[in-house]
Amino acid sequence: MNCEELNKRYGAPGRIVFRDGPQGYPVAALANQYGSAEISLFGAQVLSYKPTGNFPVLFTPKDISFGADRADHGGIPVCWPWFGKNGPEGSYGHGFARRSLWRVTGSEYSEDITELTLVLDCTEETKRLWPYDFALQLKVSVSMKLNMGLKTTNTGTEPFEITEGFHPYFLVRDRDAVTVRGLDGCAFCDARKTRVADAVWTGDLVFNTEYDHVFAVKKSEFAILDPGLRRAIAIASRGNTKLVCWNPGAADLPDRNLDADAWRKFVCVEPATLFKEDSTITVAPGESHELLMAIQSVPEK
Repeated sequence: MNCEELNKRYGAPGRIVFRDGPQGYPVAALANQYGSAEISLFGAQVLSYKPTGNFPVLFTPKDISFGADRADHGGIPVCWPWFGKNGPEGSYGHGFARRSLWRVTGSEYSEDITELTLVLDCTEETKRLWPYDFALQLKVSVSMKLNMGLKTTNTGTEPFEITEGFHPYFLVRDRDAVTVRGLDGCAFCDARKTRVADAVWTGDLVFNTEYDHVFAVKKSEFAILDPGLRRAIAIASRGNTKLVCWNPGAADLPDRNLDADAWRKFVCVEPATLFKEDSTITVAPGESHELLMAIQSVPEK
């Protein structure tokens, strides 16, 4: 559907509006009294989230573009059916979901919530990349929080394995002043060196250097403390076995669409299941698995 058709079928004035986005792919804008968000139908990528009266929560570059041969950084990419480089040899990093056009199947709103439902269809192209029958659904809603739910259903006759994750880029004033709370006592590894958890973290994580650390999480709630913007960002998740804390620093900055100093403006704290060796999700025929994440920005008093 084009934007005119999407607005007729799923839009609601002042609450859900579709417009043309990068490369002409539709973008859905959700709004209510609590805030607003934008979601690209290409990749089902949340591009922005702004609570009413507060700073934007997500880092998104000014110039962002989409296509099957690229996947730009920023917002909240969806990583599925593999996270990182866990897919077949020569396959896309972080899976094909973020490089595919999704389809709108529903929208709802009430006084307190505005919600959009997207699906990624199983096609001959997806089977060429990953030979399984599936149904993949993403629900994104704005309430007092930004909520995301990624549901994987096995519609085939044999079990399959997935790794997956949400990859949020959180906007910060200065990376070096940011800390992540909730990791004390978690086993972790530096993914640049090993996939085996070989140490235990003590205290808060201070983002004063580049990180690619993977934590085996003991709980589901974490907080990013950003004194520069005088706020905390609370993150709650379910359905993941790991939490990735990542920032590339200046030396290893991914090119694509990022400025040379972009690394100072974001941190990534990512609910994920990765590393097939110890945490693959197996979905049996007719069964489902769901990854959930909720994000809330709390201003410092």
